[in-house]
Amino acid sequence: MRLFRLTRLSRDANKLLVRRFLAWSHRRRWVWAIWGLVLVCLLQSLPSGQAASATAIKMGRPTWDTGWFQAEVYRALLIDLGYRVDVPQTLSNDDFYTQAAAGEVDLWASGWFPLHNRYLEQPEILGKVEPVGFEVPGGALQGYLVDKATAERLNILTLADLLRPEVIEAFDRDQDGRADLLGCNQDWACAEVIDYHLREYGLSETVEHIQGDYAPLMEAIVERQRQGESVLFYTWTPNWTVNALVPDEDVVWLEVPYPSLPLGQKSLESETTMTGITGCVADPCTLGFPRNDIRAVANREFLATNPAVRSLLEQVTIPLADITTQNAKMLAGEGDETDLQDQAQAWIEANRELVNSWLMQARAIADIPPIDVAAEAAATAAAAIPLSTTPLRVVTQRFEPFVIYEDQQYQGFSIDLWEAIADELQLSYDLVGVNSVAKLLDEVERGAADLAIAGIGITSQREERLDFSYPYYESGLQVLVPSDQSELSKLLSVVGAVLRSPRLYYGVGILVVILLIVAHILWWSERTHNDEFPETYWHGIWEAFWWAAVTVTTVGYGDKVPQKPAGRVFGLLWMFSGYFVFAYFTASIATTFTVQELQGVITGLEDLPGKRVATVAESAAAEFLDQQTNLLFQDFPTLEALYTAVETEQTVDAVVYDAPVLQYFVSHQGQGKYQVVGEVFQSLNYGIALQPDSPYREAINATLLKLYEAGRYEEIYQEWFG
Repeated sequence: MRLFRLTRLSRDANKLLVRRFLAWSHRRRWVWAIWGLVLVCLLQSLPSGQAASATAIKMGRPTWDTGWFQAEVYRALLIDLGYRVDVPQTLSNDDFYTQAAAGEVDLWASGWFPLHNRYLEQPEILGKVEPVGFEVPGGALQGYLVDKATAERLNILTLADLLRPEVIEAFDRDQDGRADLLGCNQDWACAEVIDYHLREYGLSETVEHIQGDYAPLMEAIVERQRQGESVLFYTWTPNWTVNALVPDEDVVWLEVPYPSLPLGQKSLESETTMTGITGCVADPCTLGFPRNDIRAVANREFLATNPAVRSLLEQVTIPLADITTQNAKMLAGEGDETDLQDQAQAWIEANRELVNSWLMQARAIADIPPIDVAAEAAATAAAAIPLSTTPLRVVTQRFEPFVIYEDQQYQGFSIDLWEAIADELQLSYDLVGVNSVAKLLDEVERGAADLAIAGIGITSQREERLDFSYPYYESGLQVLVPSDQSELSKLLSVVGAVLRSPRLYYGVGILVVILLIVAHILWWSERTHNDEFPETYWHGIWEAFWWAAVTVTTVGYGDKVPQKPAGRVFGLLWMFSGYFVFAYFTASIATTFTVQELQGVITGLEDLPGKRVATVAESAAAEFLDQQTNLLFQDFPTLEALYTAVETEQTVDAVVYDAPVLQYFVSHQGQGKYQVVGEVFQSLNYGIALQPDSPYREAINATLLKLYEAGRYEEIYQEWFG
């Protein structure tokens, strides 16, 4: 039994065994090590057909997503059988059959027969691929449908009715004189049959075959029908369309005038008439397409080399109702890759007894014992890691609560998560602390460390220098401010802000300009006969400026007075207007103090302009602040230096940094003295930093996903964040 298990490991997994045997030899188990190495060498020499997982099975899937669920079911079954199976590749019909014949892809679960017979008959494909089993025997219908309301109103029974003007008008949305028929994408086999029907029944001039991306076009059809519009379309089963527009309730199947198929399918014309079709306008119903079997299709050489796969494909059947149910879920929003995999696994578990019988028979064909799939996957992930007797060098930095250093030990969320990853991959490592973000990243970039973990934000600038794992924590930036200030410090802060405010100097500048204008007018009118305003320019202007200033501020009069009538009139005007000029100046100063006092309370990012902002150098926060044209900031080399400046130097009004780190500081070291304010902004994801093209990246990513799926990540998260 152990021998058969070993034969199904990949060559990479065998390398892992070599590493383990070498470790045994270091423990003086030299006899077992020699026998183990001999055994591995024998396994490496086995032909690929004798090792179920020597090479991953390459699966295809169709361009129509209603067939992707079946692909995931087959993939999961093949994995249960013991094979490694690549993620299915989306291929058009032409591409799949061509690549399958060339051995570039092994199989798919989306053959429609007899519709796809024409591919099997092509010279470059003939005899190289074959359909296997009957996934959905006789359950695939195709045909033309119209909304039931229009069919009843205009008495539409067959495609021939599309020659009638009133019927054409009902479906002519673009007003080109032809009815619009949503048909098949150009690379689908059904497109040839639809075009043939339109020619055969004389409809080429009255019906337009609408081709494009079927799914969104069909969604538009569904919406138009629900709004009471007339719709005409081609569809097939199983497909979500017959769940959205139910035959005999929302739509009806149309008959064709008489059975007719393109050359090469003539022998199937009698099969286009069938009974018991729900929603057809007649019974028996001539749909124009034969009922199809959905079958797996595989490369013939691949099947010969893998009899267990052939046995499994021959047995698998999936009820049409189950496919239809899944299609409905997909339409309701459960359609991403994870949903498809979960739905496939749920179907397998719901049919576990039947599935086990298929697997048992397939294993018996090739004499393959049951395996521990989880252990096999772990071995494969571990095998992707290069052999090394030297522990990994992992650098970190204090970044509470992600990395905490107490009692000469590192702990924290990131540390616990890394330990779980290393345990899964059986990695030994040395954890080394550094003092700054810059040093942390530099160690990895120049190859002095294999990876870095702390709370390292994944940014575009860093991606240019390093590789990153999948994100393992979603964070962002936030603002930290003192929770309270003394009245004196608040006053000094406001005064300092006023002195730095452009509004103050704008008001002073306007007043000076006005005083200079008044001084020139008064000096010009008084200079020739009034000794108090000397005739020399600079002396005279200064005396006139002094008179204008004391007059407008109402400090006093009498030391200098104009004597000429014109000077006295202008002086009188200046006295009255001076009230308004000085009031404007004082109002500007008062407004500046008021605004600065109001703005002295920082409630978020929008209040930071004009404030003394600080952060940590080369952090994600520093990158963000550097891009803000209205903010000036000071950066500190380490987080500890930043906290010291905040607590002792009083040179910082606000700190911008990673939200969870600031929140931790407020609840511990800064409790009662500081607070975080405003919303979290600038979304940021943390990842493990690695060297470019690191050999550890894929294995770490696979293990991260495994920890998520197994619930271990959630356990670590709850321990640190609750």
